[in-house]
Amino acid sequence: MYAENVKLKLELETQREDLESIVSRNNGYRKRIAESINRFSVAENKLPFMIELNKKRAVVQQLKKQKEEMILDLHNPGSAAVKQVQEEILYISEQIKAILECINAKQKIHKEELERHAMLRKDIEVQKKRYNAILKRLHSQLNKAQLSRRQYQWNIQEMRKTASTLRHSLGMSQ
Repeated sequence: MYAENVKLKLELETQREDLESIVSRNNGYRKRIAESINRFSVAENKLPFMIELNKKRAVVQQLKKQKEEMILDLHNPGSAAVKQVQEEILYISEQIKAILECINAKQKIHKEELERHAMLRKDIEVQKKRYNAILKRLHSQLNKAQLSRRQYQWNIQEMRKTASTLRHSLGMSQ
Protein backbone atom coordinates (compact mmCIF):
# COMPACT_ATOMS: atom_id res chain seq x y z
CA MET A 1 0.00 0.00 0.00
CA TYR A 2 2.80 2.26 0.84
CA ALA A 3 4.27 1.62 -2.60
CA GLU A 4 0.94 2.37 -4.19
CA ASN A 5 0.63 5.59 -2.22
CA VAL A 6 4.10 6.65 -3.29
CA LYS A 7 3.27 5.68 -6.84
CA LEU A 8 0.01 7.69 -6.73
CA LYS A 9 1.81 10.65 -5.18
CA LEU A 10 4.37 10.55 -8.01
CA GLU A 11 1.63 10.37 -10.61
CA LEU A 12 -0.18 13.19 -8.87
CA GLU A 13 3.03 15.19 -8.84
CA THR A 14 3.66 14.57 -12.56
CA GLN A 15 0.09 15.45 -13.40
CA ARG A 16 0.41 18.60 -11.32
CA GLU A 17 3.59 19.51 -13.19
CA ASP A 18 1.88 18.73 -16.51
CA LEU A 19 -1.06 20.90 -15.44
CA GLU A 20 1.26 23.74 -14.44
CA SER A 21 3.09 23.52 -17.79
CA ILE A 22 -0.25 23.48 -19.65
CA VAL A 23 -1.49 26.43 -17.57
CA SER A 24 1.76 28.35 -18.18
CA ARG A 25 1.50 27.63 -21.93
CA ASN A 26 -2.16 28.71 -21.87
CA ASN A 27 -1.24 31.88 -19.94
CA GLY A 28 1.46 32.66 -22.51
CA TYR A 29 -1.04 32.06 -25.28
CA ARG A 30 -3.60 34.30 -23.53
CA LYS A 31 -0.98 37.06 -23.15
CA ARG A 32 -0.06 36.84 -26.84
CA ILE A 33 -3.77 36.88 -27.83
CA ALA A 34 -4.43 39.87 -25.52
CA GLU A 35 -1.44 41.72 -27.00
CA SER A 36 -2.67 40.91 -30.53
CA ILE A 37 -6.15 42.14 -29.65
CA ASN A 38 -4.69 45.35 -28.17
CA ARG A 39 -2.54 45.97 -31.25
CA PHE A 40 -5.53 45.23 -33.49
CA SER A 41 -7.76 47.64 -31.52
CA VAL A 42 -5.08 50.35 -31.61
CA ALA A 43 -4.69 49.88 -35.36
CA GLU A 44 -8.46 49.71 -35.82
CA ASN A 45 -9.02 52.89 -33.77
CA LYS A 46 -6.70 54.76 -36.11
CA LEU A 47 -8.96 54.06 -39.11
CA PRO A 48 -11.05 57.09 -40.20
CA PHE A 49 -14.43 55.39 -39.92
CA MET A 50 -13.56 54.12 -36.42
CA ILE A 51 -12.54 57.63 -35.35
CA GLU A 52 -15.87 58.89 -36.66
CA LEU A 53 -17.68 56.00 -34.96
CA ASN A 54 -16.02 56.78 -31.63
CA LYS A 55 -16.96 60.45 -31.97
CA LYS A 56 -20.55 59.48 -32.71
CA ARG A 57 -20.58 57.12 -29.74
CA ALA A 58 -19.37 59.94 -27.53
CA VAL A 59 -22.09 62.21 -28.88
CA VAL A 60 -24.69 59.49 -28.26
CA GLN A 61 -23.47 59.07 -24.69
CA GLN A 62 -23.64 62.83 -24.13
CA LEU A 63 -27.15 62.97 -25.60
CA LYS A 64 -28.23 60.10 -23.34
CA LYS A 65 -26.94 62.00 -20.30
CA GLN A 66 -28.77 65.15 -21.43
CA LYS A 67 -31.94 63.13 -21.99
CA GLU A 68 -31.75 61.70 -18.47
CA GLU A 69 -31.15 65.18 -17.04
CA MET A 70 -34.12 66.56 -18.98
CA ILE A 71 -36.35 63.71 -17.84
CA LEU A 72 -35.35 64.43 -14.24
CA ASP A 73 -36.01 68.15 -14.81
CA LEU A 74 -39.44 67.41 -16.26
CA HIS A 75 -40.39 65.31 -13.25
CA ASN A 76 -39.30 68.12 -10.96
CA PRO A 77 -41.85 70.97 -11.27
CA GLY A 78 -39.53 73.47 -9.57
CA SER A 79 -36.59 72.93 -11.91
CA ALA A 80 -34.94 75.70 -13.88
CA ALA A 81 -35.72 74.08 -17.22
CA VAL A 82 -39.45 73.95 -16.49
CA LYS A 83 -39.41 77.57 -15.31
CA GLN A 84 -37.49 78.62 -18.40
CA VAL A 85 -39.98 76.87 -20.69
CA GLN A 86 -42.89 78.48 -18.80
CA GLU A 87 -41.26 81.91 -19.18
CA GLU A 88 -40.77 81.31 -22.91
CA ILE A 89 -44.43 80.27 -23.22
CA LEU A 90 -45.54 83.45 -21.43
CA TYR A 91 -43.28 85.59 -23.62
CA ILE A 92 -44.57 83.98 -26.81
CA SER A 93 -48.21 84.30 -25.68
CA GLU A 94 -47.63 88.02 -24.96
CA GLN A 95 -46.14 88.44 -28.41
CA ILE A 96 -49.14 86.67 -29.93
CA LYS A 97 -51.52 88.98 -28.03
CA ALA A 98 -49.60 92.05 -29.23
CA ILE A 99 -49.68 90.80 -32.82
CA LEU A 100 -53.42 90.07 -32.57
CA GLU A 101 -54.05 93.58 -31.23
CA CYS A 102 -52.01 95.02 -34.09
CA ILE A 103 -53.98 92.91 -36.58
CA ASN A 104 -57.28 94.07 -35.09
CA ALA A 105 -56.17 97.70 -35.28
CA LYS A 106 -55.09 97.27 -38.90
CA GLN A 107 -58.40 95.56 -39.73
CA LYS A 108 -60.28 98.47 -38.16
CA ILE A 109 -58.23 100.97 -40.17
CA HIS A 110 -58.79 98.89 -43.30
CA LYS A 111 -62.56 98.87 -42.67
CA GLU A 112 -62.56 102.64 -42.21
CA GLU A 113 -60.58 103.05 -45.43
CA LEU A 114 -63.09 100.86 -47.27
CA GLU A 115 -65.95 103.01 -45.94
CA ARG A 116 -64.13 106.18 -47.03
CA HIS A 117 -63.54 104.70 -50.47
CA ALA A 118 -67.23 103.78 -50.75
CA MET A 119 -68.25 107.31 -49.79
CA LEU A 120 -65.74 108.78 -52.24
CA ARG A 121 -67.09 106.51 -54.98
CA LYS A 122 -70.62 107.72 -54.24
CA ASP A 123 -69.44 111.35 -54.26
CA ILE A 124 -67.60 110.78 -57.50
CA GLU A 125 -70.69 109.17 -59.02
CA VAL A 126 -72.87 112.13 -57.91
CA GLN A 127 -70.32 114.61 -59.30
CA LYS A 128 -70.12 112.61 -62.52
CA LYS A 129 -73.91 112.73 -62.95
CA ARG A 130 -73.92 116.45 -62.12
CA TYR A 131 -71.19 117.22 -64.62
CA ASN A 132 -72.89 115.05 -67.25
CA ALA A 133 -76.09 117.05 -66.72
CA ILE A 134 -74.12 120.32 -66.99
CA LEU A 135 -72.44 119.01 -70.13
CA LYS A 136 -75.82 118.08 -71.68
CA ARG A 137 -77.19 121.52 -70.79
CA LEU A 138 -74.16 123.19 -72.35
CA HIS A 139 -74.54 121.01 -75.47
CA SER A 140 -78.19 121.97 -75.79
CA GLN A 141 -77.32 125.66 -75.24
CA LEU A 142 -74.58 125.36 -77.86
CA ASN A 143 -77.00 123.68 -80.26
CA LYS A 144 -79.58 126.44 -79.61
CA ALA A 145 -76.94 129.11 -80.17
CA GLN A 146 -75.79 127.42 -83.38
CA LEU A 147 -79.41 127.09 -84.50
CA SER A 148 -80.03 130.78 -83.71
CA ARG A 149 -76.86 131.75 -85.56
CA ARG A 150 -77.88 129.72 -88.59
CA GLN A 151 -81.35 131.24 -88.37
CA TYR A 152 -79.84 134.77 -88.21
CA GLN A 153 -77.52 133.99 -91.10
CA TRP A 154 -80.40 132.64 -93.11
CA ASN A 155 -82.46 135.72 -92.20
CA ILE A 156 -79.52 137.94 -93.20
CA GLN A 157 -79.21 136.14 -96.52
CA GLU A 158 -82.93 136.48 -97.08
CA MET A 159 -82.71 140.16 -96.21
CA ARG A 160 -79.81 140.60 -98.63
CA LYS A 161 -81.74 138.84 -101.34
CA THR A 162 -84.73 141.03 -100.60
CA ALA A 163 -82.52 144.12 -100.53
CA SER A 164 -80.87 143.17 -103.80
CA THR A 165 -84.24 142.47 -105.34
CA LEU A 166 -85.43 145.80 -104.03
CA ARG A 167 -82.33 147.50 -105.35
CA HIS A 168 -82.73 145.79 -108.58
CA SER A 169 -86.33 146.77 -108.73
CA LEU A 170 -85.39 150.35 -107.67
CA GLY A 171 -82.62 150.38 -110.17
CA MET A 172 -84.95 149.40 -112.89
CA SER A 173 -87.48 151.95 -112.02
CA GLN A 174 -84.89 154.75 -111.95
